[in-house]
Amino acid sequence: MSIDKLNRRKFLKTATIAGAVVTAPSLISNNLFANQIKGKRVGIIGLDTSHSVAFTKELNSDKSEYLGYRVVAAYPQGSKDIKTSVDRISGFTEDVKKHGVEIVSSIEDLLKKVDVVLLETNDGRLHLEQALPVLKAKKRMFIDKPIAASYKDAKQIFETAKKYDTPIFSSSSLRYIEGMKEIKGGSIGKIIGADTYSPAVLEPTHPDFFWYGIHGVEMLFAVMGTGCKSVTRVFTEGSDVAVGTWDDGRIGVFRGIRDGKKDFGGTVIGEKSVASFGKFLGYNPLLAEIIKFFETGVVPFDTKETLEICAFMEAADESKKNGGKPVLISSIVNK
Repeated sequence: MSIDKLNRRKFLKTATIAGAVVTAPSLISNNLFANQIKGKRVGIIGLDTSHSVAFTKELNSDKSEYLGYRVVAAYPQGSKDIKTSVDRISGFTEDVKKHGVEIVSSIEDLLKKVDVVLLETNDGRLHLEQALPVLKAKKRMFIDKPIAASYKDAKQIFETAKKYDTPIFSSSSLRYIEGMKEIKGGSIGKIIGADTYSPAVLEPTHPDFFWYGIHGVEMLFAVMGTGCKSVTRVFTEGSDVAVGTWDDGRIGVFRGIRDGKKDFGGTVIGEKSVASFGKFLGYNPLLAEIIKFFETGVVPFDTKETLEICAFMEAADESKKNGGKPVLISSIVNK
């Protein structure tokens, strides 16, 4: 749940008083955070995505609502071979430097200068390699989508985080699309099923949905929760439809768009009524959750969803290879 603007400002202003202990009643009563504030200096890994610039502009603005949080250093290396990413690194590096960010030559150098980390590298194949030193240093970390480019790597990231007792989470910003909070809060009653859609640009180095379709898949799991047991995919050059069957009989559908109007959204069927998501609200709702996570160490949703999202996307690829036959999620998890 996002902190609303007034409460967020009040909360973070209290939290960043030098040497102070967080006294927000909701945190004390739930025993979520009882130590002195540590997470203030933010480091970024990967300057091959516009997300790095967007987060830096917000956090380093004089009008930022996230008092005490500032991006102080960045390690620019993102993808090494995806041209659309590589070509952006130099420009995005100059963009963040304008906001007072120091550019460092290694992740090890970065970790000496920061308290918390945003792993923003656009290339999910590098996330495990780049996350390991952060986890060993026991720095809380947000990993932008996709958490990895395979279920196997995603699982290893979570297992390593557990080994070093260092909380992490990963999410698409579309998890916080307008209307999601109300629907999950019971506005339409028990959720019976959902159809979501998003652009699904393909990148040969990644399983199909890991590159961009993950936005729509994330919305699907945010509203449906875990429990998907099988995936069936219909693929054409211009679009995709992946149908998930949940173990309680519910059905969730993701449509990936390549031809036609590219947009984000979805419809949710509830026991009381049917509702549609509203507009994409940008990165601030996600950033609010990231800052709250950095403060408390509490992940805003069950991270089992993240692993199941990865399994769903891999199963969709397997279904495509097998001519649209259903693929069990368990076949991915138990590889």
